Amino acid sequence: MYKSVVYEVDKLLGEVGIYPQKHNQNGGEGVLNVKNMMEIRISHFSQPSERCPPLAVLHTITSSGVCFKMESTSQSQDSPLYLLHSSCIRENKTAVMLLGGEELHLVAMPSRKKDGRCLCFWGFKVAFGLYNSCLVMLNLRCLGIVFDLDETLIVANTMRSFEDKIEALQRKINTEADPQRISGILAEVKRYQDDKVILKQYAETDQVVENGKVIKSQSEVIPALAEKHEPVVRPLIRLQDKSIILTRINPLIRDTSVLVRLRPAWEELRNYLTARGRKRFEVYVCTMAERDYALEMWRLLDPGSNLINSKELLDRIVCVKSGLKKSLFNVFQDGICHPKMSLVIDDRLKVWDERDQPRVHVVPAFAPYYAPQAEANNAVPILCVARNVACNVRGGFFKDFDEGLVQRIPDIMYEDDMKDIPYPPDVSNYLISEDDVSTLSGNKDSQTFDGMKDVEVERRLKEKVFTFDLQRLL
Repeated sequence: MYKSVVYEVDKLLGEVGIYPQKHNQNGGEGVLNVKNMMEIRISHFSQPSERCPPLAVLHTITSSGVCFKMESTSQSQDSPLYLLHSSCIRENKTAVMLLGGEELHLVAMPSRKKDGRCLCFWGFKVAFGLYNSCLVMLNLRCLGIVFDLDETLIVANTMRSFEDKIEALQRKINTEADPQRISGILAEVKRYQDDKVILKQYAETDQVVENGKVIKSQSEVIPALAEKHEPVVRPLIRLQDKSIILTRINPLIRDTSVLVRLRPAWEELRNYLTARGRKRFEVYVCTMAERDYALEMWRLLDPGSNLINSKELLDRIVCVKSGLKKSLFNVFQDGICHPKMSLVIDDRLKVWDERDQPRVHVVPAFAPYYAPQAEANNAVPILCVARNVACNVRGGFFKDFDEGLVQRIPDIMYEDDMKDIPYPPDVSNYLISEDDVSTLSGNKDSQTFDGMKDVEVERRLKEKVFTFDLQRLL
């Protein structure tokens, strides 16, 4: 036990005894050096909770459990510590001490000692701002969802990438002897060439000819995303029937013209995330693409800024440098969500940090040129399956949070241990297996596209066919 003194800013509240917990005495990541805490200076209080007990919230988001237990040396009902303890319990809030980039939260606990009149607290350490952010999400029954862009939600090409892919396929034809395979490759080349013609018209003239009709570009103004940024005006053409959008990343450089194909059923998934004006998920993007490109692709996917508010866009679209792993820690580095409360939708698993991989729902790569019928051959479109997965994850998470965790909190006393509390929910617990995903999609059979064998289809769909690099264009 260590003696300490508690202040609320500069006001002395009283003396306390601090009891480090065993896991916190051994040192290591996430622990707190209790020996040096000669005083605890409360800077503010967390916001009162509408429905979630502070202990349930902190148990869900902490990585180090209870750092210490704290008892007042005085049990007087006239002491400032008594008022602190009673107000925290009454208003469902915590007392907060700042620790650099982290927060120490004191949770007022009921006790079996002295007929329940013992003034005692559990101490938890979490990232700065994480508690308030996650409290809001848990109160609203909201989780985080992180999207990849390329081959998950869209496929985009420039003139150069079209030329490179067509050339690579033509070389492959020269080494292929199987007539069926050659026929499939030729069909793929034709699809690339058709879209290349459309993009070439747009890049050169800001218009395209579709079924004999001239479609001119429309100027779209993109407001500045920050004070130092300037508004951008881009010429856009939307070919709704083909789910194609033509845009220009840098409006002054025609070579940055891009033809974008949107994955079918994106609108259904997008509508689910914010159905009836209620946010079911807080949305983020994590991509290995260049930043200006990523911002424009997301604008095309969320034109009304319904999923990500324009003021939050720069923080919520995270671009990872080539060669590095994607990480939920980096996506949420500002303490805006906890990885255990977040689902990832991506076409590749291994690009994610190993700790995050259990929370990744892997979708087949979107391949409209190689396998144009892949989406249509599923009874349920791929992104509708992703929607169903997200729905199941959210339902399972909050069922266990409400019925398993929150209902047990009133029974937990100061003298108990964390092991007496049910395990907190984690998104990874509710992700279903690939076989179950096949059942959700309504199609468990292998598929054959363009006459190619199933093994070849599976291998090609899992490959990363397109990595957009704007620097190649400039």
